[in-house]
Amino acid sequence: MTKGGMESVEVFTTEGKGRGLKAQKEFLPGDVIFAEPAYAAVVFDSLTHVICHTCFKRQERLHRCGQCKFAYYCDRTCQRAAWLNHKNECSAIKRHGKAPTENIRLAARIMWKIEREGSGLAEGCLVSIDDLQNHVDSFDEDEKKELRADVESFLEFWPPQSQQFGMQYISHIFGVISCNGFTLSDQRGLQAVGVGIFPNLCQANHDCWPNCTVIFNNGNHEAVRSMFHTQMRIELRALSKISPGDELTVSYVDFLNVSEERRKQLKKQYYFDCACEHCKKHIKDDLMLAVKEGEGKPSAETVKEVIQFSKDTLEKISKARMEGLYHEVVKLCRECLKKQEPVLGDTNIYLLRILSIASEVLSYLQMFEEAADYAKRMVDGYLKIYHPNNAQLGMAVMRAGVTHWHAGLIEAGHGLICKAYAILLITHGPSHPITKDLEVMRVQTEMELRMFQQNEFMYYKMREAALKNQKIQVMPEPSNETSPSLFHKKE
Repeated sequence: MTKGGMESVEVFTTEGKGRGLKAQKEFLPGDVIFAEPAYAAVVFDSLTHVICHTCFKRQERLHRCGQCKFAYYCDRTCQRAAWLNHKNECSAIKRHGKAPTENIRLAARIMWKIEREGSGLAEGCLVSIDDLQNHVDSFDEDEKKELRADVESFLEFWPPQSQQFGMQYISHIFGVISCNGFTLSDQRGLQAVGVGIFPNLCQANHDCWPNCTVIFNNGNHEAVRSMFHTQMRIELRALSKISPGDELTVSYVDFLNVSEERRKQLKKQYYFDCACEHCKKHIKDDLMLAVKEGEGKPSAETVKEVIQFSKDTLEKISKARMEGLYHEVVKLCRECLKKQEPVLGDTNIYLLRILSIASEVLSYLQMFEEAADYAKRMVDGYLKIYHPNNAQLGMAVMRAGVTHWHAGLIEAGHGLICKAYAILLITHGPSHPITKDLEVMRVQTEMELRMFQQNEFMYYKMREAALKNQKIQVMPEPSNETSPSLFHKKE
């Protein structure tokens, strides 16, 4: 493989869609089409002291940069790896007196790289930073106002001894960040922790039912010998069989929304009208808006009322979660489900959203049996809507499996964990931390299942004793955000 590993794809131009990526050879589900290191990347403002600024892993104890007192690293290895990109930033922060916002920091890192290497094609890149879309002409008044404020802040931070750039070029860089910033997640893939620019990935066009997925890999600096270290990168992975000449597509938004809503979101955030097959033909919209069939089929008026009630409840839930009022969230979910169940179909997205929140929060509160019931119904609905190899589906099935296991429902728990493992092997690959965690759970639940099948009574006795002796593994506190979306867009 040549350096950069980009020889299996090519850039092409299409009518109406601009540039895109095409496969040069056949790929099977789970194949890595290419891996790409970040051109530049920064940790979010709110997490700068708990996330490593090199590999973006969340760590208990981090080393702080002794010079600027702003950047944090796992260890000396990560600190050394960061120095080329941090050197200018370090002295600029000291001179400025404080670190600017993530947007300004990312723009500055891009500019320092351009100062070092020029703005032409970087090694392994199919396009230059200058050629990336900025969509500044499409910005509305608020976005333009924000852009002006960012440019002003940037000029205050940018050192006088560094290369000076024109206002138009600085605006171009902020436009590129706004449209192409990619969300970076921690090593468990559960929390968005930063934003980066990956020029090759930016060339992949959107499709609501894509043939590829993008996974962030934090790399590995733990090997004793540095020759075995791997750097932080994104991986473009095939979700289905791809033939030479096929366009490579990814989804910029979660599929769990009717086509009209997805199109609105894409237009607002990425300035284009989605013309994919699923949007044009409204595929799966009927499932996502399903209502109860049969004799007592609800009237259109009743359906409208219940959907409005669901929307209002989701707003109240969001507020209660922000304040950490989890018992209130559960109460709101139960009330909403009572209203939804006689009216909405099993795949209705409003029902699925409430089931998802209820199962997550109840698991956190260790009310596992009720949580498992909701999680099962959520997964049954998801399986009818999502692409069978969808990363969000895999994560939801994993969560449901762990919930069933905690509830002592070992057969269903093991089945769901195996199903999640099969999906994540394709979407994340066997060496990703999530997949490795899942493999450990799969082995553990398989062993417990065998014990359960041999002697149920003994299994429950042993389980009870084990739970008394060890603190039960508490589920992570529910976050108020959905799983990290593909591209980072400032709201």
